[in-house]
Amino acid sequence: MFTGLITAVGEVTAVSTTEAGRELVIAAPYEGLTLGESIACSGVCLTVRDFAPGQFTVGAVVTTLDRTHIGDWTVGTRLNLERAMALGDRLGGHIVQGHVDGVGIVERAERREDAWILDVRVPDDIDELLVPRGSIAVDGVSLTVVELPAANLMRLSIIEHTMRHTTLGSLRAGSRVHLEGDILAKHLKRLAAPLLKS
Repeated sequence: MFTGLITAVGEVTAVSTTEAGRELVIAAPYEGLTLGESIACSGVCLTVRDFAPGQFTVGAVVTTLDRTHIGDWTVGTRLNLERAMALGDRLGGHIVQGHVDGVGIVERAERREDAWILDVRVPDDIDELLVPRGSIAVDGVSLTVVELPAANLMRLSIIEHTMRHTTLGSLRAGSRVHLEGDILAKHLKRLAAPLLKS
């Protein structure tokens, strides 16, 4: 379980194919890592397979690769990182599982006075979960949907702090991002489905 509040920006330093799938070594400033712990890497919950001072290793299996764009990650790719929350931590963002629902495409990225505005094209199943001022995780970052200007399009406003402490400031038109819909919206959609059919 995560909050969508990024605690570090890491960098992929090695990529290989192993029995664990696509294996990635990620440089990060974390201390006290343990084998088997979960770290959200640009929104994808991955398990620590190995670690050394200043780095950790994770693997992504085929089902994860099918749902994400981890296959695009190469040496030098920068990643938003968040370690799993501990009981008693503040929930400053929203409940994020690190289970990516799909990949979105940035259609517009531009500065508007003191904000960085992103328009992101989203798949149908994520579009159904969005509401203005609702929550969405984009590359692991807890964000608020500003508005829904068109079908399958959401508008986000990125504050200066988020720009400085995540990779979102480097997004441009055409960038691919991991999307995770709000877990409460997903459950409500599932529960309401039989009622909407009748």
